[in-house]
Formats: sequence, structure tokens, C-alpha cells
Amino acid sequence: MQPEKLLFNDDGTIPNSKYPLLLYRNAFVLRDNNGAGWLEEHFATNGWINSWRNGVYPFHHYHSTSHEVLGIYKGSALLHLGGERGEKVKVQAGDIIVIPAGVGHKNLASAGLGIVGAYPDGRDWDINKGLPGERPKADENIALLPVPGADPFTGRLGGLVSYWK
Repeated sequence: MQPEKLLFNDDGTIPNSKYPLLLYRNAFVLRDNNGAGWLEEHFATNGWINSWRNGVYPFHHYHSTSHEVLGIYKGSALLHLGGERGEKVKVQAGDIIVIPAGVGHKNLASAGLGIVGAYPDGRDWDINKGLPGERPKADENIALLPVPGADPFTGRLGGLVSYWK
């Protein structure tokens, strides 16, 4: 399965990334709690752990200490990706989004949304909002992050292993 690849430029507030955000459409069929359980297990098999179930914050934010995967197990959402100058993208149950550290994301609207999120090697995550003074430390954190050894969806073949070289 080939993901959609979305690249966003640094807008001065949200750093975004040199790596593309990867969006796998209709990547899995299970829904509700069965879908959430499948996502948690599948992500963990590929080394993406420290998982949670919830949604996406309704404000622009990004993580500087970890990349992130979001698996949508129910409902739908309109996400604003890449900060104010980014792109508005509709997502729905069955989609998986691999978000490089630094890439902004915000929930603009959702209906019955359920998401499993996880991080490579169970990394701890932070929340940055594009506030004055954040960037020097956030940029330093992002620069030090390694590329994960496996894509949370495809494993050691394809996905970020191919596109984040």
C-alpha cells in the first residue's frame, strides 16, 4: 500500500519537517474497540508503543521529542496539517497517519472520532504550540531524533523506511 505523502515548509512558527507526513487511506478494516486493539497491537509489533486512545487537540501543535502515528478506529475528522499555511485533510476510520516530529496538526472538526496514537520505541512526547521562544530548543530536539527503524504500519519495509532516508 502506497501512502499519500504531504510535505510542509517551515512557516516561522511551526517547523514542520524535511520528511513527508505519510497518510495510509483505508489501511485496516476493524472498527471501534476491535480496531483500537488491532492498532495498539500492530503498532507495538513494529516498535511503536506508549500508546493512548483519544483524539487530536483543537489547536495547532507539534512534537519535538518524538515522531507520532495516529490510527483512526472510528469516526472522521477534518485535520489542519502543517500549521496555518498547511493543508486541510479529511480522514476517517481505517486511515493511519505517520507524523514526523515538528509537523503541526490540529482538529478542525470531528464526528465520533476515536484515535490510537503511539511513538517509536515508546518515546516521551512534548507539546509545542508555535509560541515565541519555543523554536531553539524544539529545533534542537527535532535535529537529534533518529529515523525509526520501522514504519508503524508496514514494518521494516516501505513507508517511512523508504521515504525518510
